[in-house]
Amino acid sequence: MKNTLTLIFCLVAALAKAQQVDVWLTNADKSALFQKQNVALSFGNEKTDEPTIFVDDTKRFQRMDGFGFTLTGGSATLINQLKDSEKAELLKELFATDQQNIGISYLRISIGASDLSDHVFTYNDLAKGETDPNIKKFSLAEEQKDLIPVLKQILKINPNIKILGSPWTPPTWMKTNGESKGGSLKPEFYQAYALYLVKYILGMQKEEIRIDAITIQNEPLHPGNNPSLLMLPSEQGAFIKKSLGPAFKTAGIKTKIILYDHNADRPDYPISILNDPETRKYVDGSAFHLYGGSIEALKDVHEAHPDKNLYFTEQWIGAPGNFAGDLKWHVKNLIIGGSRNWCKTVLEWNLAADPKQNPHNDGGCTECLGAITIGNSIVRNPAYYIVAHASKFARPGSVRIASNITMSLANVAFKTPSGKTVLIVLNESDKPQAFTISTKGKTLSQSLDGGSVATYIW
Repeated sequence: MKNTLTLIFCLVAALAKAQQVDVWLTNADKSALFQKQNVALSFGNEKTDEPTIFVDDTKRFQRMDGFGFTLTGGSATLINQLKDSEKAELLKELFATDQQNIGISYLRISIGASDLSDHVFTYNDLAKGETDPNIKKFSLAEEQKDLIPVLKQILKINPNIKILGSPWTPPTWMKTNGESKGGSLKPEFYQAYALYLVKYILGMQKEEIRIDAITIQNEPLHPGNNPSLLMLPSEQGAFIKKSLGPAFKTAGIKTKIILYDHNADRPDYPISILNDPETRKYVDGSAFHLYGGSIEALKDVHEAHPDKNLYFTEQWIGAPGNFAGDLKWHVKNLIIGGSRNWCKTVLEWNLAADPKQNPHNDGGCTECLGAITIGNSIVRNPAYYIVAHASKFARPGSVRIASNITMSLANVAFKTPSGKTVLIVLNESDKPQAFTISTKGKTLSQSLDGGSVATYIW
C-alpha cells in the first residue's frame, strides 16, 4: 500500500510539474525586456470563447540547428578590444546556456572580409598580374588578429555551437574585373577557388574551429556591395558540380554546401540548381535573406526539393532602430515566419557595432545596427531581444511542431530535445489581445499587449 501511494504521489507531482508554465516577455514600449514573469501558471480545464492557439506535438516538421547572428569581422574586433573581464562576461551572456544567459547557438562568419570588416581582404591577396592556382600563398593571418581568438573563447563556453562560413568575394585575381567589388569568377579559376575553400576549412580545423557549413557566395545577385561577386545560377551550379563538390569529396570534407544566400524573391535560383541531379548530390540546402520577396516563398523551394534543407542567414536592422516596429516585423517574419517556412536556422545580421555603426570598410553598410552596441557601455538593441526569445529555449535539435495562427497572434512552437514545449507568440495588433493556449486537452488563458512578444515554456 505504501509503495502504491508513493507511486501515485510521484505521478501526480510529475504531472503537476509538467503543466507548470514559464513566461518570458518583451513589450513594445520596453516596459519588459526579455523578462521572466514572476507568476505561477499552469494548464487547466477552463473553457473560454477566446481565440485559441492549439499546439500539437504529434505533428512534427524540421529539426532546428539554432538561432543567432553573424559574427562579422568588425564585431570580432570590437569584442576582442574589450578588457578581458568584460569580454568574458559579455561572451558568457551571449553564448552560455544556463538560466542567466541567452544561449546563441548558431553563428555565421565571413570567409575573408565582409563589408563590416574594417578593410577588404581575402586569404590569398596578390599583387596585380600575379596568380596562384595551387593556392600556395593561402594565409589566415588576418583572422588571427580578432576572429579566431574570439571564436576560440566562444567555443570554450559552448563547444557545440555551429558555424556557417560565407564568402563575400574570391581573391581578386580570380575575378573578371580584378576588383573586390563586382565582377564574376573566371571559369579557369573554378578549381583554384575550390582548393581555396578546402584550405579554409582545413585551416580553421587546425585552429580547432569546425566549419559546419558554407554558402557559396553572399548575395550572389548583388554585385554592388564591397566586397561582392556576381554569380548567376548557372555559374554557381557549374562551380559546385565541376569543382567544389568533387574537391570536398576528394579531401574528405563533411562541411555542408549551401546554395544561394540571398533574397526570397528568387526561389527559382536554388530550385534551378537543385534540379540538376549531378549537382544536387553535393548540396545540403539553400539559404535566404529577406530584403526582397516574402518569407512564404521559401515553401516553394521546400516543396520542389523536400529532401533539401532551408536556412535563414541574414537580416539587418537599420540604425538608430525603431524598437516596437523592429520587434514586431522581425519576430513575425524571421523567428516565426522563417521557422514556419522550414528554416533550420534564423540569423540576424551583425552581432556588434560601435555607437557610430563602425567598423565597416569603404562602401560597406553605414547604418547596420548591431544586436549590441559596444561603446563606453554595452547597449542591447532590438535584434538581441528578438533572437533571445528563441535561442534561449528552442535549443539545437528542437523540432518545430504544429500550431495554428489565430486572429493577430502570430506564433511558432517547438519540442525541445529535453521534452519541453516552447511556444513563441506575437500580438501583431496595437491593442491587448486575450487568448487561450490549448495542448493535450488542457488550456491556459493569457493576454498580450499590442506589439508584445512572449515565449511560453512547459
